[in-house]
Amino acid sequence: MRSPSTYTDDMRLAHVLADAVDALTTRRFKAQDLQVGTKPDLTPVTDADREAEQLIRSQLARARGRDSVLGEEFGSTGGGSRQWVIDPIDGTKNFVRGVPVWATLIALIDDGQPVVGVVSAPALGRRWWAATGSGAWTGRSLAKAEQIRVSQVDQLENASLSFSSLTGWKELGRRDALIDLTDRVWRTRAYGDFWSYCLLAEGAVDIAAEPELNLHDMAALVPIVEEAGGRFTALDGTPGPFGGNAAVTNGRPHERVPELSAACPGPPPPTTAPLACRELFSGSRGAPSLTRLSPRRSGRQVRNWKC
Repeated sequence: MRSPSTYTDDMRLAHVLADAVDALTTRRFKAQDLQVGTKPDLTPVTDADREAEQLIRSQLARARGRDSVLGEEFGSTGGGSRQWVIDPIDGTKNFVRGVPVWATLIALIDDGQPVVGVVSAPALGRRWWAATGSGAWTGRSLAKAEQIRVSQVDQLENASLSFSSLTGWKELGRRDALIDLTDRVWRTRAYGDFWSYCLLAEGAVDIAAEPELNLHDMAALVPIVEEAGGRFTALDGTPGPFGGNAAVTNGRPHERVPELSAACPGPPPPTTAPLACRELFSGSRGAPSLTRLSPRRSGRQVRNWKC
């Protein structure tokens, strides 16, 4: 493993890039003259998306001229073994509609592995980041940060699940499986996009999954999740952000979400879940005491899926 100091300068640069882009995207958020178009894949794109990526590319050209760059809007340039992966605005639909849940994702892939990730959500006043061997952090800047860890939840029936939407699961042939999973977990919310995974890294969510993703959607999230103690794979179990979709957990119930994988055989017989609700919050700072409540009534039959 590389030493924590290996990517210190890259991390500082990523924050500088994020600062510059935040100023631009915040200025264009809810702008009356925002220009919105449609890409060939029928997803929206704005002038702010393109300007943000161009800004990052121009700064990388000066600071990391030997590195290659892959961006959502302008594709791949350069041929260096180190590659910066950029999503200028993750959550463009939110950005267009005035919903503050959007972020700029900046990642560095070195030797085929995501090693630096920064997620900056200025409308939320939040930023998350991680580098290999340095832990995962959140705050407003490098100087004002706190380290984050995933939750300790280890039972599927006590887990909180987040996803973006049902779109795409039908085409994958797994929509019924996703709905079945929502019946088995304790709580379901569609926080969506980057936020699902950042909340997971903080310990507020235990499982996050999406059926259709690109590398620029995921690369920055991998170091954050993994440095926080979580596990990031594709639905088929392939590690990292290269499988075209994502199944991400705190690492404990990961083998219990095979409903999302078409390769999984059927479930074992049902078992009874003994985990008390208070254990659900064991990894959350400042969580309320809910020892009198239970996400599943005592004695109720639930299934622990293992594949």
